[in-house]
Amino acid sequence: MSTESSFARHADWLWSARRVGDAAVFHKLIDLVTSRIEEIDGRAVRDTPLVRADALADAIGFAGELWVKDDTVNVAGSHKVRHLIGLALHILADDPGDTRPLAIASCGNAALAAAVVAKAIKRDLHVFIPPDANRVVVDRLVALDANITVCARRSDDYGDPCFLRFAEAVASGGAVAFCCQGSVAPDTFDGGRTIAWEIVDQLVACTSGAPVSIDRVFVQVGGGALATSVHLGMATMVQHGLLLATPVLHAVQSAGAAPLERAYRLVRAHADIVGVDAALRHAAGHPAHFMWPWEQEPRSVATGILDDLTHDWLPIVDAMLHEGGWPIVVDEATLIEANELGRVHTDIRVDHTGTAGLAGLLASLRASPGAFRGERIVVLFTGEDRRSESDA
Repeated sequence: MSTESSFARHADWLWSARRVGDAAVFHKLIDLVTSRIEEIDGRAVRDTPLVRADALADAIGFAGELWVKDDTVNVAGSHKVRHLIGLALHILADDPGDTRPLAIASCGNAALAAAVVAKAIKRDLHVFIPPDANRVVVDRLVALDANITVCARRSDDYGDPCFLRFAEAVASGGAVAFCCQGSVAPDTFDGGRTIAWEIVDQLVACTSGAPVSIDRVFVQVGGGALATSVHLGMATMVQHGLLLATPVLHAVQSAGAAPLERAYRLVRAHADIVGVDAALRHAAGHPAHFMWPWEQEPRSVATGILDDLTHDWLPIVDAMLHEGGWPIVVDEATLIEANELGRVHTDIRVDHTGTAGLAGLLASLRASPGAFRGERIVVLFTGEDRRSESDA
């Protein structure tokens, strides 16, 4: 595992670098932010492991190369910190004198990452959480000086009450969106791309510097920022000649809440009539016809992907339609089984949300035995398991 940060290694690829202009100044800014984060969290901002998981591939019946990107060891225990570091760099580059509090709606990993990064850049943070938020997460938020608002679901709420209260705070001008929803904070994709950059860098290192190929990436989807960032990051690596082609993207959701899969079906049906590009343009102009909040309050063991709607759905649908991917909806039994298999065959302490991408691959192999034979596939393990902590 590299001791270097992908933020520093590829600093000139970050969108925020353009706002600063001076490369030396920008590198110092990255060093300042990441060093403060390490002081607060105890974990350094650096490349996380990419491991070839042959035993796991055998266990799920996959006859190919399976690689696991382990972001459970990242700062605050998940990939979410990538998005928030990227946002922090934009905030500092845009207006260092802005003292408005930052705000996020989250029940777990995103809130923790936001709290660590907000403290590192010395900004107040308002966190909007549900009544059943993990006690360990809440205690850590309090220790990080976050201001917490518990958001019970109101009878007239249409969608996630935490996101609704967060959106109200941002719309009033009293807070700055510091979240992992690109629909509200588009720059959240910037730092999120580093997970794809690291994957490709690590594979290139295994081939003595030669460009590499990745056939497919299975990505768990809640709000959609991770999948969008992965796709954008892979495209960047193609542009720089390190990746031969953008991998096929498979977006994985729980049966408890699968608004992305519904939107994909609707756009694809329209594309059969007018063509893919015309259908996507129509969807962009009429988003409410394709994406709306899940009708029932969502429930699943994969709590981190239970967003009532997929905020950043259109770039994911675009990527799947243009490159041959498709969404996968997995049931609870498969989510649980994938988590058990992932933990046993990799020794990574990952939660059910974090192995949902693996569950999508497992479900695909069950549906079509022998599928993807000989391919190189990447899955993301994105969040550490905190169940033992909450039971303590």
